[in-house]
Amino acid sequence: MHESCAVVGIYSPGEDVARLTFFALFALQHRGQESSGIATADSDGIQIHTNMGLVTHVFNEDVLSRLTGHIAIGHNRYSTSGSSQICNAQPIVVGTGAETITIAHNGNIVNAKHLYEELSAQGYTFKSSTDTEVIANLILSAPDKDLVDKIRYAMHRLQGVYSLAIMTKDRLFGVRDPLGMRPLCLGKINGGWIIASETCALDHIGANFIREVEPGEIISIGKDGLKSYPEKSDKEALCIFEYIYFARLDSVINGRLLYQSRRAMGAGLAEEHPVDADLVVGVPDSAIAAASGYAQKSGIPLAEGLVKNRYVGRTFIEPDQRIRDLGAKLKYNPMPQVLEGKRVVLVDDSIVRGTTTPHVIKLLKKAGAKEVHMRIVAPPIRYPCFFGVDMATYRELLAAKKTVPEIRDLIGADSLGYLSVEGLIKAVGLPKDNFCLACFTGDYPMPVQIEMDKLELESVAVSKQGNLDIK
Repeated sequence: MHESCAVVGIYSPGEDVARLTFFALFALQHRGQESSGIATADSDGIQIHTNMGLVTHVFNEDVLSRLTGHIAIGHNRYSTSGSSQICNAQPIVVGTGAETITIAHNGNIVNAKHLYEELSAQGYTFKSSTDTEVIANLILSAPDKDLVDKIRYAMHRLQGVYSLAIMTKDRLFGVRDPLGMRPLCLGKINGGWIIASETCALDHIGANFIREVEPGEIISIGKDGLKSYPEKSDKEALCIFEYIYFARLDSVINGRLLYQSRRAMGAGLAEEHPVDADLVVGVPDSAIAAASGYAQKSGIPLAEGLVKNRYVGRTFIEPDQRIRDLGAKLKYNPMPQVLEGKRVVLVDDSIVRGTTTPHVIKLLKKAGAKEVHMRIVAPPIRYPCFFGVDMATYRELLAAKKTVPEIRDLIGADSLGYLSVEGLIKAVGLPKDNFCLACFTGDYPMPVQIEMDKLELESVAVSKQGNLDIK
């Protein structure tokens, strides 16, 4: 499973907003590692720099020094619509003259193909294959003159989920879709303002968290201060995987630290699926907090039986076949001195395709573990996501085709237990109706095209011969 994207926006005259945005994006690197970008603006215009790779690969002192202005927006990308290419890196600039806007997007638009074809027929051209450019052109196509009204017009026509940072040469906008499926928070910094995907980004640059941007709300920030344009939503559907996996442990959502929620999930697993064992081991890094909750509730000691190489997959050097054949051992290394002869409870956040878990269990048993009892924080994932999580297709989802005993046998565990949906909601501490649980239940918060492809816009654009510049 791969994370969503990260967005940041800063309005702060007198500050080095490009540098602040860099460090905020650095704190949000976990939400996307394919490309990164920052755009800045002042009365003279917009400067932008994007490239493939991590934040620290894309930016240096020379690049940041050229990004001048008092407004900035930034983006870390994991592709959920459009392929991983430089033309799809964000932020993107759309429009000309006074109509120019710069936009960064976290989410996925399920009616993007229809809107793309409609806008193309009206003469709008596209330089990328992302639904982000569809959003931008839809805003520009609105008959209204005021940009807030234009954004609201687009929101009424978009079907899907999104948190947006939008910038003109004199204003910053933060936008959250009516379902609130992707997080977006608001903070204050030295007389200026920041919007970001998670509160940990605010902490890293010394900003004070004010509140979350409400579902359906537009925030507008300029020299006249901050203005809010709320629109009440009938339904909320925050992605439950923000709690399970995506957001950082030190981020706060709905007033609660994620670390506390994940420990509660582990405690729930211990209640629902107890087992006689000697050690509890969490798969690093995402399941460590849940493992500590399981250990505390069960009374079984917590141990570090697996060490993760945190930089695997974050290098531009391809491993040779001999290294690639090591599989999971390239990412995780077990400690035989800890595991030898022990009955182990192995806690992980989820099983999606079931490609990594069998290798991890095999590593533990080869290192001397007598038994491995798998415990999973997320309930069985039986349905794909169409809202910005590049998870898997229906055919690839292990739990869509197999029972729990069949999955247990396939992964080589001595036992397997998933946290129930009810146990998950209890651990989070909010009503069930606040969340999107569609990947567990199949109950999507809006109609979706069941076999929608993340490269669909790319294929449509190529067929139009010339509307898309893919490099």
